[in-house]
Amino acid sequence: MVIPPVRLDRVTKFLKPYVLRMHFTNKFVNAQVVHTPTATVASSASTQEKALRLSMEKAKENTRDVAAAAKIGKILGERLLHQNIPAVSVFLKKDQKYHGKVKAVIDSLSAVGVKLI
Repeated sequence: MVIPPVRLDRVTKFLKPYVLRMHFTNKFVNAQVVHTPTATVASSASTQEKALRLSMEKAKENTRDVAAAAKIGKILGERLLHQNIPAVSVFLKKDQKYHGKVKAVIDSLSAVGVKLI
């Protein structure tokens, strides 16, 4: 069992509690929401998940394009609302711009009803 690091109260009150992180490979789209004070993953969605991957293969959809990224954002948003997490902040890496797959994930999250901070 991994024990999460303990942070001081003066540090945690300035942290955004839930942060969206995205990772794109040549084959898959991954997105996860991290609870920063405890450094744990609150929820995640990926095109590598068996059920989603099999359904996309049956429909002959691609697991790495913009449509797949939008589907991942929708699934992640539904999971977040089911866990009573109403808002997340977005963490973009240096090379990520609000365009293409990144835009698809963020827009589909906000379309489901998750607020972006």
